[in-house]
Amino acid sequence: MTSSDGSQQKNSSRGLLGWIEFRLPIISFLDHSVGTKYPAPRNLTYLWNFGSLAGLALVLQIITGVILAMHYVPTAEGAFSSVERIMRDVNYGWLIRYMHANGASLFFAVIYIHLFRGLYYGSYKYPRELLWLIGTLIFLVMIMTAFFGYVLPWGQMSFWAATVITSVFSAIPIIGDSIVIWFRGDFSVGEALIRRSYSLHYLLPFVIAGLAVLHLWALHQHKSNNPLGIDMQGPQDSIPFHPYYTTKDLVGVGFYFLALAALVFYAPNALGEPENFMPADPLLTPNHIVPEWYMLPFYAILRSIPDKAFGVTALILSFAVIFIVPWLDTSKVRSARFRPIYKQCFWLFVLDVFILGWIGKSPADGIYILIGQFATAYYFIHFLILLPLIGKLESPKSLPDSIAGSAVEDNKVWRGL
Repeated sequence: MTSSDGSQQKNSSRGLLGWIEFRLPIISFLDHSVGTKYPAPRNLTYLWNFGSLAGLALVLQIITGVILAMHYVPTAEGAFSSVERIMRDVNYGWLIRYMHANGASLFFAVIYIHLFRGLYYGSYKYPRELLWLIGTLIFLVMIMTAFFGYVLPWGQMSFWAATVITSVFSAIPIIGDSIVIWFRGDFSVGEALIRRSYSLHYLLPFVIAGLAVLHLWALHQHKSNNPLGIDMQGPQDSIPFHPYYTTKDLVGVGFYFLALAALVFYAPNALGEPENFMPADPLLTPNHIVPEWYMLPFYAILRSIPDKAFGVTALILSFAVIFIVPWLDTSKVRSARFRPIYKQCFWLFVLDVFILGWIGKSPADGIYILIGQFATAYYFIHFLILLPLIGKLESPKSLPDSIAGSAVEDNKVWRGL
């Protein structure tokens, strides 16, 4: 008997899974990617759950979005009424829509925590620069997807937010007005924009899924960063991803579904705008036009500069500086645990982002304008001035020799030895 025949008999004896594995080694692939053969740093905390939670949130958004797309009518006359029909007449349509709307908010909350964790622990530094770039690109595509989704209910806030955001492109010299018309598909916001938003809102989540695969690929190339910000030195510094971190991730999944259930069943409209429960009316302008909460910091940056062209430039730069963080931070030490000055500046930056979100929600007058301008200035100062300077002037604390050695020392401290 040949070795080939022997291999076939051996795999056939393992049943259906062995038969599939012999022809498509998906089980061994998963084992090497997220299973017992994938080494992960032994000191990862629950903050590392948010990557897997983002993947879960994306899957839920795609599933609920596909179901909603079956009943949505992308026309100026039918958009608002089709959403009402989904809520009232489609079996469990209210549940699917509330899961989709509130799931988007939780998706962004997870991504923001994931992003801030990366900034705190220096997950963007060598050799993970490309990992950071892909993740930031995912964030940007998410914002585009959310904008197109915000248009679809075609309520008052949808219409006027679309009008304001699309008119931003008119600030581009010479070709700005042409871009606005091309983007809207017409001379004004209307059915053409609804159809385009519907098509792109359906397409872009699959683009995000593709980028997520690349993100995981880049992650597995150099493995995860960890709270110490030092590389694994050997087997003593790592543990198998399964069952240790799959179990830990399940705890995060449980809390995620608890948060989603709390929003869906007890406060389904808490994060929405009351104006969007009225059909779009081009002749009735809302008192205060605001986007969803997860866009408010960037909206505040756009609004803080009186000149429209400079405001659009600041908005573009607010995303650009996130992209180039790996080259702005000049420190060789990754984790903020060992960088006392950077740690303080990081928490000031987090506070600044919350202030920008508050300003984006507030009226554009009085003291709010001044606070928004100061907060916008600090946003850029943090990235363009503080990050490069702190890296050169700061004296970091001594790094531990290894992950395992640090764990031993921590256990001694906790035991009082």
